[in-house]
Amino acid sequence: MSRIVLGVSGGVAAYKAALLLRAFTEAGHDVRVVPTPGALHFVGAATFEALSGNPVTTDVWSDVHEVAHVRIGQKADLVVVAPATADLLARAAHGRADDLLTATLLTASCPVVFAPAMHTEMWLHPATQEHVATLRRRGAIVLPPAVGRLTGPDSGPGRLPEPADIAALASVVLASGASALARDLDGRRNVISAGGTREPLDPVRFLGNRSSGKQGGALARVAAARGADVVLVAANVDLPAPFGVRVVPVGTAEELRTATLAESSGADVVVMSAAVADFRPEHEAAAKLKKGSAAEPSAVPLVRNPDVLAELVTKSVPGQLVVGFAAETGDDDGDVLSHARAKLARKGCDVLVVNDVSAGKVFGLEENAVVVLTADGGVSEVPPGSKDGVAAAIWTAVAPRLGGGPEA
Repeated sequence: MSRIVLGVSGGVAAYKAALLLRAFTEAGHDVRVVPTPGALHFVGAATFEALSGNPVTTDVWSDVHEVAHVRIGQKADLVVVAPATADLLARAAHGRADDLLTATLLTASCPVVFAPAMHTEMWLHPATQEHVATLRRRGAIVLPPAVGRLTGPDSGPGRLPEPADIAALASVVLASGASALARDLDGRRNVISAGGTREPLDPVRFLGNRSSGKQGGALARVAAARGADVVLVAANVDLPAPFGVRVVPVGTAEELRTATLAESSGADVVVMSAAVADFRPEHEAAAKLKKGSAAEPSAVPLVRNPDVLAELVTKSVPGQLVVGFAAETGDDDGDVLSHARAKLARKGCDVLVVNDVSAGKVFGLEENAVVVLTADGGVSEVPPGSKDGVAAAIWTAVAPRLGGGPEA
């Protein structure tokens, strides 16, 4: 059980902190909520106390004998501030200690994660950007805000990331430390495909696969948290869009090919984590094929789909990294890794992430384990963990292979 301090500052998004608190407690963590006085205008202390099972106070004058303004931060394994308003970021950057939350931030030696939420103009203001840069320089993790509906009719960057996204990234930091969300992808343009393509047989049926897109979504979420400009080409993915990520929805292999090739122009990294159907029906019927009808097929002829990964490799430019995925099972011709090494050589990509999908593994599950193979012979095993944790390990293996800076 980890000890998490959940800081809540005074913005309308404070109501989402209750959902984040529930996610933390359901994961088995001991959570101490430390709101600012302004936060209690939006959510009452009783709510946070009931959900956390711990007392809630905003000032340093309560429980003086426990020296709470020092002890809370000292004992924490992780501090998450959500929402972090422009005012809170400014006070944290300047080292203020004028309430219990800012005092706690000064005494915490554990990783600290800020999830900003404010109007677009406030987020983009040079003062706020300088405060964010200061906090990051000191080792804090400041997540990029989501883009979407704000208070009233306004829309743009400044929306609080969804609690599920914050909780997923917090779990990665707890498991692997602040380095799991290092800013080593800052300014990089990443294109990631995810999900599984569907090849229509008739208006009702299709040929598809079991990919849920969860691993690709985790790769996009972690890359955005590590500073990348991310485009997610999502094939039939029934999941919320990760914050800070532009999503391009597609259905078939040909649609995925067209979108990925178009988006990959100028990208630093292209990750083909989508499960692209190798074959599609030769003909798509205009009407539903019915049993016993004259149109009932005795067989369904298949044709090959384009090899998107191989085409991305042939069209890649110097300095662009192409990362492939292989969902493999062992058979009489070889084990999972031997098949994967052959695929790496055949496709010519820079990195191949290998999934052992035998016996119902990986697809649709919350955990994963992979082996990362590189074209120069490198092998890195990523042990079982959350898909966000696996994504962080993959990016840690990929990031050092990027040449030059984004301005190069």
